[in-house]
Amino acid sequence: MSILFECKNLSKSYGGNSSVRALNEVNLQIESGKIIGLLGPNGSGKSTLIKLANGLLTPSSGEIYIDGNPIGEKTKSVVSYLPERTYLNVNQRVQDLIKFFQDFYVDFRPERALGMLKKLNIDPSTKLKVMSKGTREKVQLILVMSRDAKLYLLDEPIGGVDPAARDYILNTIITNYDPQASIIISTHLIQDIEQVLDEAVFIQYGNMVLHKSVDQIRDEEGKSVDGLFREVFRC
Repeated sequence: MSILFECKNLSKSYGGNSSVRALNEVNLQIESGKIIGLLGPNGSGKSTLIKLANGLLTPSSGEIYIDGNPIGEKTKSVVSYLPERTYLNVNQRVQDLIKFFQDFYVDFRPERALGMLKKLNIDPSTKLKVMSKGTREKVQLILVMSRDAKLYLLDEPIGGVDPAARDYILNTIITNYDPQASIIISTHLIQDIEQVLDEAVFIQYGNMVLHKSVDQIRDEEGKSVDGLFREVFRC
């Protein structure tokens, strides 16, 4: 497997005080074909790292590469990004959003999106504004996972939905991506996603605390990922 995602001494500071860093010299390599949990308390730097990878923020120092390329047009064409908050126009119908994604992304598969919508009994002719918050988030996830991307960046994909919907969302994630691609899932709901993870990255105060496979954590630590997370972060 090849290195798909790489950070080299990656740092990000906000405001004029460079001593306060959202990320502090992070070094990280992620191979293709992996589902990675980016795990940490709120404010740990998870969303900052994902936004840097998506080109929404610029590093203060260090480097970040996706598929061997620095962040730019080439990387944006192979990254599918799910932000923490819904950005879709609530006055649009789902079918209009599908058409927009199809026009904007050459790797978008409308038939895949329509199939997932059908399984959820979501009518493509419905406007987002009449949907519940959870249903809107499902629609957004479906749109993101209907691309044939190399890297999926999912920021809190299950944070805003009820527990009953989480299994469906996780199943949607793991069954709708190329096994040669990788998925980075940012969340603090460890117990809910542990079953689908290949590796876990712990981050706190902008520092990478741990990067191990789930099997390593269980074998070496004798704990689940959630159990080790609670021990490391005392929660």
